[in-house]
Amino acid sequence: MTAAAMRRWGWIHKWSSLVCTLFMLLLCLTGLPLIFSHEIDHLAGDGIHAPEMPADTPRASLDAVAQAAVAHYPSLVPLYFFAGEDDPNLWYVKLDTRVDTDESASRLVLVDARTAEVLGEPQFDSGFMSVMYRLHVDMYAGLPGKLFLGAMGLLLVTAIVSGVVLYAPFMRKLDFGTVRRQRATRTRWLDLHNLLGIVTVVWALVVGFTGVVNTWAELIFKAWQAEQVAALQAGATHTVLAPDAAGAAAADGSVQRAMERALLAAPGMKVDMIAFPGTLRSTPTHHAVLLSGDTPLTARLTQALLVDADNGEVLEASGRPWYVTVLQLSEPLHFGDYGGLPMKALWALLDLITIVVLGSGLYLWWRRGGQEAKP
Repeated sequence: MTAAAMRRWGWIHKWSSLVCTLFMLLLCLTGLPLIFSHEIDHLAGDGIHAPEMPADTPRASLDAVAQAAVAHYPSLVPLYFFAGEDDPNLWYVKLDTRVDTDESASRLVLVDARTAEVLGEPQFDSGFMSVMYRLHVDMYAGLPGKLFLGAMGLLLVTAIVSGVVLYAPFMRKLDFGTVRRQRATRTRWLDLHNLLGIVTVVWALVVGFTGVVNTWAELIFKAWQAEQVAALQAGATHTVLAPDAAGAAAADGSVQRAMERALLAAPGMKVDMIAFPGTLRSTPTHHAVLLSGDTPLTARLTQALLVDADNGEVLEASGRPWYVTVLQLSEPLHFGDYGGLPMKALWALLDLITIVVLGSGLYLWWRRGGQEAKP
């Protein structure tokens, strides 16, 4: 590589790093507890949990769960069921004054899936983990904050790529892993910065890229959801499961029947969400059922079905586009949710190393007085 090319890559690496480093440090520091969010919540005793019962305790009908939620708020009607992410024995029920509401004044209650007993109203916007999450996701700035952090993530990817380009000619002078301890402090930190950076380069690219993708998720999911609902409402669907002999008598508006029909039409899936007829996510005559896979890898891959509230016919619109699949897989990969606690521990270690890389990069620039670094 020519000296001029090295200077250009050095300029790209320096300024892409400097612009994004403080925000990347914020994301690394807030992301560290988020990796263990489930474990921290469990140890802290935060949230509402289902009481201990025998594993074979039968589950209550979803219609009974809906009735319990309405009894808790007699003036409201149910809009959605959401399955408990960490506890299959819980249902979140969202209610509002009418089904065609904009949901701005909705209420959320937590109901035991076995006893149909209301356990309370969850609070998702308070506590230490909530602060960490908001700082990590949007810095309390909503969608503009997400897109800004996405731009910083793109700068991080640029800094990583340019750093790899600069690393290759630099390492021709030294053996891999060399830290020149007998040299000046700044030189030792330069060697350590380069070593830790190249060791974590693949992980940093994966986490950086998936983080950027996650910042676009809200926009893409809303567009895809609107497209799917419009297709379903316009009748651009195909029948997955035709009405059976029981037909209308068995359905009769039952949300339990809608769930059973959806699971029969999509074996190997589990229910994430059920929308009542007339809500924003369904049609006036159908329950909308959102299903996902039942393994760690497929749990983020969703499938939307409509179930006729009268006869139980199950309909599906067009399949999930590739870019939505990428989005759905990016979040668990970003936080290391695929491999249980060992993978989370590895993610945390790499996060700590990345903090050292970012901090050492700032130190090297500051000690050089803002001039170009020379190995």
